[in-house]
Amino acid sequence: MQRVVLHPAYFPNITTLVTMIKNELVWEVHDNYQKQTYRNRCHICTDTGRHVLTIPIKHVGGATGRQAYKEVKIDNTYRWQQQHWRTLQTAYRTSAFFEFYEDGLAPLYAKNFRYLMDFNHASISFLAEALDTDFSGIMTETYTKDIKNALDGRVLIKAKKQVPYKNSPYFQVFDDRNGFTENTSGLDLLFNEGTNALTYLQAQDLPLRHV
Repeated sequence: MQRVVLHPAYFPNITTLVTMIKNELVWEVHDNYQKQTYRNRCHICTDTGRHVLTIPIKHVGGATGRQAYKEVKIDNTYRWQQQHWRTLQTAYRTSAFFEFYEDGLAPLYAKNFRYLMDFNHASISFLAEALDTDFSGIMTETYTKDIKNALDGRVLIKAKKQVPYKNSPYFQVFDDRNGFTENTSGLDLLFNEGTNALTYLQAQDLPLRHV
């Protein structure tokens, strides 16, 4: 098993989860925040198809507008947690396993998180417990542009630069009207496949082979 460097994402998608399952994890915590990434968004399936959930953040001013990812604060003036939770309930209340995981997931949308990275780590910890696996990994000590002695999986955080990878179909609540929706958040897999989700992820090809 090889080490892979990844960014903590908001309920990581299937591509990222397969990479997490099949490698030893190193979490990149010293990078700069970038817009339009899975740092603050994830995709789920609703009755109208693919739907994005976005966590609002507080943007900084200044000449560059840059800030470290670990210092990015969530803009809790928006009632985003209530909105996301209601959307998840509406989208998955008829799925086979939503009720099984509902009580464990609900506190994430009730607790007030100040930093985006803290919330993302909490979302990953929820998935780890639900999948009965370990996603703790280790943290980077500094930012390194060129990764050595490990896979560089940091490209997986980019929402606009998709890794050319297709995960195998599994049953989804609305696939009768929308067809199978690829590479959604791990929540979609969990709510539809339940205890079979880990077996499903282990059976997928490693996405980083295609980078």
